[in-house]
Amino acid sequence: MKTKFLKLSLLALVLFTASCSNDDDNADNETIPEVQTVKATNISARDGFTKFSFSENKVVTTDKWDIAFSGTTIIVNGGAKFNPESAEEPARTGQAAVSIVSNTFAAVTAFPEATTFKQDAASVYAIPTGSGNGWYSYNMTSHLISPVAGKVFVVKTHDGKYAKFEILSYYKDAPLTPDPLNLEATKYYTFNFAYQANSTTTF
Repeated sequence: MKTKFLKLSLLALVLFTASCSNDDDNADNETIPEVQTVKATNISARDGFTKFSFSENKVVTTDKWDIAFSGTTIIVNGGAKFNPESAEEPARTGQAAVSIVSNTFAAVTAFPEATTFKQDAASVYAIPTGSGNGWYSYNMTSHLISPVAGKVFVVKTHDGKYAKFEILSYYKDAPLTPDPLNLEATKYYTFNFAYQANSTTTF
């Protein structure tokens, strides 16, 4: 009887060990989904601030926004309002911050150092405004606003995830040769972005 009980115990132990091993193998084989690059098109910046969520890939009206656009100004949902008296500028309710990286979009595969991330403040935006200082350059002759090549923005989102984006155009439908004098076609952002929803430090 003792021998039979011992054999059953050993069999149970073997089955349990095999089951745990299979679980470990499945965990090892479980791959993290690849981060996809998405293009956001014609995000209007014409009326007040337009709020955008990377996780939802759309314009939102809630407090769950990451960046917002108004004219050539881009703000993040973290820190403080630049203009506390402005009713149009949304309050910062999240923990968003941004790090500006000089590189190609594809080459930015790792998150920058935490110390490089900045939030909006009462005296300065995290993404500087003005020609040559922020994301664009302005041609005083043609009045054309052009994104600065090789400038990538890595964003810590309002809820602590990460995304990166590069601006492609400031004109509706992102034409190759925009007409800056057609005011109805200005203040429309087109940009590439990649959103990292997992707790990893790479894109």
